[in-house]
Amino acid sequence: MAQEEVRRPENLSQGPGGHLTLQLSPKRGSAGGTSAGLGGNPPRSDRRGSMNSRAPLSVGRVTFFGRHRGEVNCSAFSPDGQTLLTASEDGYLYGWETKSGQLLWRLGGHTGPVKFCCFSPHGYLFASSSSDRTIRLWDLSRAECLWVLKGHQRSVETLSFSPDSRQLASGGWDKQVMLWEVQSGHKLRHLEGHHDSIQSSDFSPNANCLATGSWDSTVRIWDLRVGTPAVFHQELEGHSGNISCLCYSSSGLLGSGSWDKNIHIWKPNTSSLMVQLKGHVAWVNSIAFSPDEGQLASASYSGTIKVWDYNTGKCLETLKGFLDVAHTCAFTRQGKLLVSGAAI
Repeated sequence: MAQEEVRRPENLSQGPGGHLTLQLSPKRGSAGGTSAGLGGNPPRSDRRGSMNSRAPLSVGRVTFFGRHRGEVNCSAFSPDGQTLLTASEDGYLYGWETKSGQLLWRLGGHTGPVKFCCFSPHGYLFASSSSDRTIRLWDLSRAECLWVLKGHQRSVETLSFSPDSRQLASGGWDKQVMLWEVQSGHKLRHLEGHHDSIQSSDFSPNANCLATGSWDSTVRIWDLRVGTPAVFHQELEGHSGNISCLCYSSSGLLGSGSWDKNIHIWKPNTSSLMVQLKGHVAWVNSIAFSPDEGQLASASYSGTIKVWDYNTGKCLETLKGFLDVAHTCAFTRQGKLLVSGAAI
């Protein structure tokens, strides 16, 4: 088992560095309620259309997450919304209690800036990647490193777990995609085809396909049902900038966000573009489909959050004014929108 450094809150200095704020945008009800509770399952009457009423989306609680010792490169919410991960330029991975902003732990082990972090869908594990060319798999309950995955030749920029949490995909500056077995830490596959750095990835809901986005401005969809090395893939073209984020919906639609400030919604089965969402004034950092698939949220480097009806291409809401950078957006199971922002 890999050795790592775990530092608890009382051991942390408060020197200069990055900070992170969390903005909770409550779901809308008939009266525009602003409950800020996280996690759990909502009453049946609340499970659909959390933002379908006419009451405007309001800004809920804003929580400040201490001070990092370097810029925050990435943040990720646990599936239940209770824990927030932040990956920092200082080489550490931080864990926070979402509701209170309390620092739970700071994890060392990487020998370079931590570039990306994500939780497994079942919520028991999380992963981090670094410019040190390694990936670390962690146990959430013990804040302990289980595996150090080696194989990339340059910085690892993106990670994604399969829906069953059994596989992990990675990509980075070496233009390579690698698939890993989570239980053993063994490399399963090596996928090649992109012509520039790979910055985003996501598994399809049935885990048959993996989508990857690159600085070559294309999205590739890899068929994982066939053997290596002859892995058939589709190439989706249309963006004019780097692909910065990807997200599948539960029904299999694929969203892509880009440095060209636009979002594309694709029908992967036909390789066709369903709709193009325009309105951001800076590149798109993160996208997320709502649980009922009625809307899509997008976070921009400008600090603006937009909520879209992607069936019509209409922007329903724009949230702005609280975040330096809208770093990550995600929906809880109740349909509440969680947004994090990062700054130096």
